[in-house]
Amino acid sequence: MAPAEPLTNTILYLDGVSVSFDGFRAINNLSLTLDKGEMRAIIGPNGAGKTTMMDLITGKTRPDKGDIYFDGAHDLTRYDEAEIANLGIGRKFQKPTVFECHTVEDNIALSLKGPRGAFRTIFDRRSASEPSRIDEILAIIRLTDRRDELAANLSHGQKQWLEIGMLLAQEPKLLLIDEPVAGMTDAETEETARLLRDIATRHSVIVVEHDMHFVRELGVKVTCLHEGSVLAEGSIDHVSQDPRVIEVYLGR
Repeated sequence: MAPAEPLTNTILYLDGVSVSFDGFRAINNLSLTLDKGEMRAIIGPNGAGKTTMMDLITGKTRPDKGDIYFDGAHDLTRYDEAEIANLGIGRKFQKPTVFECHTVEDNIALSLKGPRGAFRTIFDRRSASEPSRIDEILAIIRLTDRRDELAANLSHGQKQWLEIGMLLAQEPKLLLIDEPVAGMTDAETEETARLLRDIATRHSVIVVEHDMHFVRELGVKVTCLHEGSVLAEGSIDHVSQDPRVIEVYLGR
């Protein structure tokens, strides 16, 4: 059943979502709404359901019950993973996956939305608009000066940025980004916060992260999950001062 109210300003809508694995309820009556153009930080202890939530959104896992709608109209429970990606949901896992034997620029070119046949790739038959789009993405991900470098030569943080750029090349409406600053230097972490804030001016973004300093740098609404449900939600100050959050997560 579709939501009773129109979701004109909502990019993602979860209502009463639950899923169990071998008797363990990983997601328990989860409800969450993300507005178009919003960036949201998701925090919570290990086992809180953060990864399972993203699996449900991307079609990797099916809910036992509940509604998941994307962009106001698409019932994600009726689509497979490839169809959901084509609707405009991009996901970045914690470990970066890039084409290390190709240049930074080629990684972006190979990821651009549209037909990427072998002939076109081999002979570099790019459309008139592609060079400017590649330049734009490289500027966003802070890798313009490294465009001719092999991806293998990038630092860990720069590989994370490159994979984010590869997602942007697919022109997603919603990006799901899992622990982007794990293993980064302090300088890379600060620059990643700025990078994601830039991206959020054009895209909706969900960031799953454990680094509370980084979450504070994002300056966005925070949702804390616990045992598959929303435990607390609001500003970072509001959530971090919640006694329940301190008990189950921050106090550990």
